[in-house]
Amino acid sequence: MRDSWLSELVSGLCHTPEDDPFPLWQDGNLSPCFNQLVLGALPHAGMAVFSACYLSMARSNLLQTSAPCGWTLRLVSALLAALLFTADAILVGILQQADMYLDVLADGSALLAWLVHCSAIAVLLRSSFRRTRGPPLLLAITLLLVPNIVITLMIYYDSQEYFTEPIKLTRLVLTSVRAFLLLVYLLAFAFPCIGEADYTLNINTVDGSPLLPEPDTGEIVAEDGSDCLSRLFYLWLNPLLRRGRQGDLGRPQHVYHLPWKLRTRVVWRYFHQCWERCRKGAKRSDQQDQWPQPMKGSDSKEELLKLEGDVGLLRVLHKAFGLRFYLLGVLKVTVILSTFAGPLLLSSLVNFIEEKEAPFSQGVACVLGLFATTLAGSVLRNIYTFQISKVFLLASASLVSAFYDKTLQVSSCSLTEFTLGEVVNQMSTDIIRVLNFFNSFHELWSLPFCFFVTLYLLNLQVGAAFLGGLGVALMLVPFNKFLASRILSNNTQMLKYKDDRVKLMTEILFGIRVIKFYNWEPHFTQKVARCREQELAHLKNLKYLDAMCVYIWAALPVIICVLTFVIYVLLGHQLTAAKVFTTVALVGMLITPLNAFPWVMNSILEAKVSLERLQRYFKLTNQDLEAYYTQVSSEDTNQTSILLSQATFSWRLPDGGEAGETGSGAGTGSLLLQNLNLHVTKGSLVVVVGKVGCGKSSLLAAITGELNRISGVLYVANREAGFGLAAQEPWIQHASVRDNILFGKDYSAALYQAVIEACALSDDLDVLPNGDKTEVGENGVTLSGGQKARLALARAVYMDKEIYLLDDPLAAVDTDVAEHLMKKCILELLKGKTRILCTHRIEFVDRADMVVLMDNGTIIKTGTPAEILPLIQSEPKMGKTDPKADQKDEQQSEDELAPLPDLCVDDDPDLLGAEQKRVGGLAWGVYRTYWFAVGGILAAAILMSLLLMQASKNVFDWWLSHWISSLKTNGSSSANDSSSVGLVPPHVLLFSPGRLISPLPSVEVFVSTNATSDVTFYLTIYSSIGAFNTVFTALRAFLFAYGVICAASAIHNRLLDRVLQATVTFFDVTPLGRILNRFSSDLYSVDDSLPFILNILLATVFNLLGMLVVISYGLPWVLVPLLPLALLYYRIQNFYRHTSRELKRLCSLTLSPIYSHFSETTTGLGTIRASCSAARFREENFERLDQYQRCLFASNAAMQWLDIRLQLIGVAVVTGLGAIAVIQHQYSVVDPGLLGLALSYALSITQLLSGLISSFTETEMQLVSVERTEEYATELPTEPQQLNAQLPAAWPQHGCLEFCDVVLAYREGLPNALDGVSLAVRPGEKIGIVGRTGSGKSTMFLALFRMVELNRGKILLDQLDISSVGVAQLRSGLAIIPQDPFLFSGTVRENLDPCERHEDQQLLDVLDQCHLSAAVSRMGGLDAEVGERGKFFSAGQRQLLCLARALLTQAKVLCIDEATASVDQKTDKLLQQTIREKFQDKTVLTIAHRINTIMDCDRVVVMHAGKVVEFDTPAALCQNDTSIFHRLVGGRGD
Repeated sequence: MRDSWLSELVSGLCHTPEDDPFPLWQDGNLSPCFNQLVLGALPHAGMAVFSACYLSMARSNLLQTSAPCGWTLRLVSALLAALLFTADAILVGILQQADMYLDVLADGSALLAWLVHCSAIAVLLRSSFRRTRGPPLLLAITLLLVPNIVITLMIYYDSQEYFTEPIKLTRLVLTSVRAFLLLVYLLAFAFPCIGEADYTLNINTVDGSPLLPEPDTGEIVAEDGSDCLSRLFYLWLNPLLRRGRQGDLGRPQHVYHLPWKLRTRVVWRYFHQCWERCRKGAKRSDQQDQWPQPMKGSDSKEELLKLEGDVGLLRVLHKAFGLRFYLLGVLKVTVILSTFAGPLLLSSLVNFIEEKEAPFSQGVACVLGLFATTLAGSVLRNIYTFQISKVFLLASASLVSAFYDKTLQVSSCSLTEFTLGEVVNQMSTDIIRVLNFFNSFHELWSLPFCFFVTLYLLNLQVGAAFLGGLGVALMLVPFNKFLASRILSNNTQMLKYKDDRVKLMTEILFGIRVIKFYNWEPHFTQKVARCREQELAHLKNLKYLDAMCVYIWAALPVIICVLTFVIYVLLGHQLTAAKVFTTVALVGMLITPLNAFPWVMNSILEAKVSLERLQRYFKLTNQDLEAYYTQVSSEDTNQTSILLSQATFSWRLPDGGEAGETGSGAGTGSLLLQNLNLHVTKGSLVVVVGKVGCGKSSLLAAITGELNRISGVLYVANREAGFGLAAQEPWIQHASVRDNILFGKDYSAALYQAVIEACALSDDLDVLPNGDKTEVGENGVTLSGGQKARLALARAVYMDKEIYLLDDPLAAVDTDVAEHLMKKCILELLKGKTRILCTHRIEFVDRADMVVLMDNGTIIKTGTPAEILPLIQSEPKMGKTDPKADQKDEQQSEDELAPLPDLCVDDDPDLLGAEQKRVGGLAWGVYRTYWFAVGGILAAAILMSLLLMQASKNVFDWWLSHWISSLKTNGSSSANDSSSVGLVPPHVLLFSPGRLISPLPSVEVFVSTNATSDVTFYLTIYSSIGAFNTVFTALRAFLFAYGVICAASAIHNRLLDRVLQATVTFFDVTPLGRILNRFSSDLYSVDDSLPFILNILLATVFNLLGMLVVISYGLPWVLVPLLPLALLYYRIQNFYRHTSRELKRLCSLTLSPIYSHFSETTTGLGTIRASCSAARFREENFERLDQYQRCLFASNAAMQWLDIRLQLIGVAVVTGLGAIAVIQHQYSVVDPGLLGLALSYALSITQLLSGLISSFTETEMQLVSVERTEEYATELPTEPQQLNAQLPAAWPQHGCLEFCDVVLAYREGLPNALDGVSLAVRPGEKIGIVGRTGSGKSTMFLALFRMVELNRGKILLDQLDISSVGVAQLRSGLAIIPQDPFLFSGTVRENLDPCERHEDQQLLDVLDQCHLSAAVSRMGGLDAEVGERGKFFSAGQRQLLCLARALLTQAKVLCIDEATASVDQKTDKLLQQTIREKFQDKTVLTIAHRINTIMDCDRVVVMHAGKVVEFDTPAALCQNDTSIFHRLVGGRGD
């Protein structure tokens, strides 16, 4: 009964028969009843209900900005829709049709729904939803209305009445307008046009402060907590990409934090667990290694995790990451299988097209199959790549942390097997190469797997015919192996020369002042050029071998196709479109493994070499302090601080190798400390004295554990607390003065102030622009020697240790400062501490509790000052003492400002701050630079050869499709001629067994004479085009190789020339690591990484262009979906590129500090370990590494974000092509040849699209290296290079020197370092220069050598203004003995006479005059190696070698900058005599703070605050009681 009533109601409402009241179809369309009730009224009712839910939303009056235009459009659209439905209801009432009530019901429900919806939008506009698109539910219910309006329009358009009757036509127009409004609504939802102002909720109109700002990207943890969809499409990355597009991604702190499992501390502790498991053996290997939980904050107190035992690095990596890595291998198999589905489905699709009567469903199935397999392959490949990049990051964090930790723990004796440059290079290049193994390993097994599967499928397609092409490919395998071995050997050699070049550049940058003083830039440019030449020779071989590989594997598919089809036709078969293009696609897949395999092998072999180098480093002996120090019972040592008993130490390694070290004498005569007996009581002051090279520094090194103890006892009380060490060569960090002093300890105002006062730093801090917040350059380059020594002493004192080892901190300061340090610091502030002081100032020896006299590595005598002083030759009256044996020259006298850079610290914090990052896109200038570096004509020729190669390849494939089409046209007659043989349909062969179905009759049965001539014609053309293609391929490969070599050479030469011409100020304010980065990693990119990726980019671009031409030619309809997809592609890549470029720059920017910090750590290893600060330095390394990994992880994720979207575009193109082909098959004739060609090309579109943007972005990233080198090659401030052609060759002949009102400031805004200096020096006169720190003494030398240009005034040399003379000409005519006695790696001969201008006998004579001949002959004569930075000589011996250099010069003016500070008194007296004799007719200027050095000068200049305050003979000045000189002589301690 109820059913009958319902039927009647519906029937009456819809005006339908009672027996079928609710029909679904009517007149070929959906019935109006179903359309209006189910698709109309029902969704509108839902819209009304759900919209009503939002009417109670809490409103906010805090929003002050205007409504976003998207919301406004939606509001207006909803309101207009309600009005249109009202109008439609009125028209229905006028028409009075049979189904009037149905339309009124539908219009009424729609009117109600849109009015409620309009109200809901108005409410949402006043809520927090305003800054979003609004609830997604509203979009869903709006989309449900689309079918109703589409079907209504279809019904209206099918009925003629709606075009003839005015009222019905009006309804049609109203419905069309409603459809348009719905479209506007949906577009407004998709593109809400929310401006930046709308992203903030304001608390009130006054301050406008944000209430609910978007979370800062720098506070978000990447990926952790994201859902599956977000992880799959990288939606969690969108806020970062938005920020990058807005240009607000300028600092590493803006990037997401790493997921906790990738954080360096967590990874390092996990890696250490695995190391321990491997070391302890297999007994615990079955246990599961647990990931440590992340630690909050950094705990620098945490004990260093030691890497001990002879453990294979590969084994540890396998244990740590092996399982995860192998699981990714399973994923790789799935990815590979999905790629093989493409050609098989292509074959099915082309067969479907060829068969005219094939069912439509078969075509649909093929297209759906193509869609499913390409989609699955894309998603899985993306997941695989991202997960591999995570393993890369894990291994990177492990290896870098392990390498750094090993460096902190390795014994000094072992470490000397490697130079600093080699160690830094291992950390950069070798670790990267080992990490590349993680990318290459799965290719090693997957490529052969792909190869054999492809062969099987080829066999199914063309039977035995594929063997011809395969034979050629296999014949090339041994050749390929030969190429790989040649590539490996050349690579090893290139790395070796690269190491040498980087090491040489490191030394050049360390000694740049000496090079400029001596005008040696041309010589060292040639020296680097020779290294670079050898490096480039091997790089050239590498690139040509690479070109050979590229040529072979690019030409191979053409050769294989030609041979396969020729053999197939000659065997009597007929080619079909399905067979040809499936074969072509499979040959393409066959080439990939053959092509990639040599590179994979190469990468793995490189990783093997680098792994062996790293393994050698990890096998170095660690410090074993437990074994090194002896435990003595406490009752014996109550008052003992240090005890040595019959102790023998060596710089030699335990296995008999040696480690040269400062103070060791090194070479074959490496110093041994023998039978040392010493008992130091707690709280005593022990002074160690002795002559040059006697082993004073080695004694302190022995106490801190840096030597190898051979025998005897060494006991140190409470050694775990560490030592306060002030090293002989002050090690200063690139940080502020305060940070250097605090050295990681908490700030205590009272102690800090006491230390500043005691170390006489108050005046210096007043001079520095930002006081103790002033940044000092790398290794303290912006401080004078005296300031560096006192800063290092202050750091040691602030540590508040029980034992202090002070290695001659008094050498670099003048008498009254030395007195202050001795009294206030060593005797008062450190009172009660155990102090061992090495010194050469005998005037302070009498204040010691005990004096130790050393000679030749042995303690001769210990006793009170009264007992020991008579044994030392009594000092001359100026108070000069036996100087420090191992005094490093960089401890400049406090007075002798190193080019006064203590005054040249800039107020600009960025000058010594972080490296500046370029922002925005790469300037076109960078591309232009590389274009011209390659050479304009050559670059154009490369592009032309690429174009010809691609064009010939496309024509080659087109000819094949043309051949098939013509075969098809003539095919019926051929088939009739050969009717005696039942030909197997082509698709049957696809999965038939790998043998022929029936024995082949002779060729004559198959092919008529005409057909034979046809085949010959087609084959000849086909083979000729193939031959042309191989020629163009070879041309392109070798031209490209030649071009990149030219570019690498040009870029390096410009960079080197500019850097060596740069002003001294540039080197003062730029960290060494930053400059070295240009010469190492940036040049490596220019040499190797950039050409590699650029080659891929160019090939991809031309490949893509060729593919688009072929697809458009084969299926013109494909252009319809291609245009919107191209726009989408452009938008995606544009959105991505801004961020990816910034992330790459941030990666470069955060990589430099890792190397700089590592280099700094290696240099200051002794100080770090002595003070027990290794754990803190490791934490600093973790922080730097974390920051770099943050940027790298974000960069990798961004690449995958792009990749998944491009893969989906590729899927759309392939599916679209297939669908168009199937539709065309139904309606018209499709040429199967052209379709097969288009589809075989389209299968690679995903890879090409993805490859294009990733290779373009990667090229752009690598071009950042060109940008960075170009920045130095064009923007560095350089010294003037022009020469004076009229200058006489013998100038200066007399040595007459005159300063005329000279004013000089280091930079604008700084006080004048020289302020109106005027003085005249007669030819041959000997002038002494004295004055306090900052008085401008060294600045006079800098002005004379034009290291810094004058602001005002002039300097005349032989009456000629030196500014009119070329810098090179000027410096050639002057000589200097700098206080910093820098030596370069190489022989004694090379250091004395690098330009080879003198005979060996002259060199031996000057060595004899400098009292060095005995030491040099003991080491092996003039050919003896001096070691890195002269480490085989003590500091005193290095100063003597620099003096020998000056003795060789013929210059008329000699400048001496306290050049004998580190030699003992007896040698010094002899040297002064030598200087007087050798330079008696020359003008000599001597800076000194020890008065005896200048007492016999003709006249003395006293400087103060940049002015000459006194200038007279020493005698005249001494007689004047008011003179400053008189006061200095009075305070010298005689």
